[in-house]
Amino acid sequence: MSRNVSILVVVLAVVLIALLSSAYRVWETEQVVITKFGEPVRIVKEPGLHFKIPFIEKGYIIERRLLDYDSAPTEILTQDKKTLIVDNYAKWRIVDPLRFLQAVQNEFGAQSRLDDIIYSELRVELGRHKFHDIISTMRSVIMDSVTLRSDDKAKAYGINVLDVRIKRVDLPQENEKAIFDRMEAERKRIANQYRSEGEEEALKIRAETDKQAMIILAQAEKKAQEIRGEGDAEAANIYARAFNRNESFYTLVRTLEAYEKTIDSTTTLILSPEAEFFKYFWKGP
Repeated sequence: MSRNVSILVVVLAVVLIALLSSAYRVWETEQVVITKFGEPVRIVKEPGLHFKIPFIEKGYIIERRLLDYDSAPTEILTQDKKTLIVDNYAKWRIVDPLRFLQAVQNEFGAQSRLDDIIYSELRVELGRHKFHDIISTMRSVIMDSVTLRSDDKAKAYGINVLDVRIKRVDLPQENEKAIFDRMEAERKRIANQYRSEGEEEALKIRAETDKQAMIILAQAEKKAQEIRGEGDAEAANIYARAFNRNESFYTLVRTLEAYEKTIDSTTTLILSPEAEFFKYFWKGP
């Protein structure tokens, strides 16, 4: 009796182990490749409890989430022969688990392949552009191009490269000061050129303004002379008409005007009493 119980316990243990070995759970963040004697037979992507043939089939868990690739800083030469220390990263995902398993086996192998692919594409693309473009205007375009070509090559490993970005771009310590000195000198040269062009334009504007001012003043003086001439002519005409109408009164008025202009409280005149100028000061008895 005890022997039968022992056999039953052993059979139940084997059955339990077989059940436990055949059952497996797939989470929403995972996908599983099932192989039979080393050959892939199916890919399980649906989350939940699944079963496989124990001891014959084997499951390989493959990540479905977005993964990070972060490379060590590397030296890259630009088109204008500047050496840059580039630190980049990428976002990637496993889209073909079977091909991924056959090509790189695991995430460690994938990181190694991505390191070769992304560094190669980054080196080629940055080598086509100048230092100034890389650190300012062209960075987004450059990284989009690197992402596209890296993704195209990574498809052979069942990988989708979604985004490649540069975290930091530095200059080698020994070259940094020389490059910044050259950049500063170039900016000063451009600034001096702008100042020189501005001063030249200012001189042209001032010369044109002075010319216009002289023309306006000359025209005004001409107009003033014409008005004065017309006024003098009109005055002479008035004087002539007044003289013709009453010569004695005209002479009196003109003489009084002469007194007003030449004689004041500080004026001393020494003239003969018979002088024509004093004839209206007094009249003899």
